[in-house]
Amino acid sequence: MIEMLRYFRRSIQFRNLFAVRFLSDTTTEGERKITDVLRQKFPGAKSVQVNDISGGCGAMYEVLVEAEEFRGKRTVLQHKMINEALKEEIKEMHGLRINTKVPS
Repeated sequence: MIEMLRYFRRSIQFRNLFAVRFLSDTTTEGERKITDVLRQKFPGAKSVQVNDISGGCGAMYEVLVEAEEFRGKRTVLQHKMINEALKEEIKEMHGLRINTKVPS
């Protein structure tokens, strides 16, 4: 029973830490840098969102780019365009989760 209570306490602490990091308005230096690069490479982008999903250490990011440049291109090519735009930044990452979208 005591172990179960410890588990729940740690779980609640983790969720609170997660909420503070991901629900706050703070933007990391890495998020700003990647956003700037994507905005330069896709100047007509309707939306560029970058989130550090590694807890702030810069090891893994999730990006969402909504741009007209993706129209008529398959998802694989859209993701390749993102990878090419971020080729220098990717060298320092553990992983990158990419989402692309064509404006409606």
